[in-house]
Amino acid sequence: GPRRITRRRPVDDDGSAERRKKEGESQQAAATMSAASKTPTYQIRPEYRQRISVNEMKVVIKSVVKEELEGKTYQTESVQDQTTAIADKIRNRLRDLQKPRYKFFVQVVIGEQRGEGVRMGCRTFWDADTDAYASETYVNDSLFCVATAYGVYLY
Repeated sequence: GPRRITRRRPVDDDGSAERRKKEGESQQAAATMSAASKTPTYQIRPEYRQRISVNEMKVVIKSVVKEELEGKTYQTESVQDQTTAIADKIRNRLRDLQKPRYKFFVQVVIGEQRGEGVRMGCRTFWDADTDAYASETYVNDSLFCVATAYGVYLY
């Protein structure tokens, strides 16, 4: 059969259809370039100097426990307040290290020194590259204290 040939004519005689097409292409290219040039701002890992150090944590724990318990004797009535005060003080000093996006948990146990053995343990499920814990023990003739702090990086 006969072949039909159709010719497209521009909608506008002044070339505005073609100009709109070019403008649309340039806008799309600009949007693609701006999206590619933006770097992600969400930080998954702390910078090296912003990581919490076990040694830093140990120094804080040791100093607080020594300040609070040196020369003290075990008294059942005051142990609950002592553990709370020590835990709060350790947590606040760890916060003062200004490690961004770290959350600190502190556990303090004080017991009477009777020559008996005590065993404590912990199990964690975390990122070993960013998270850490430190523990210190203080003992005198009357009492023992185990203070443990956990530093967890919030993603």
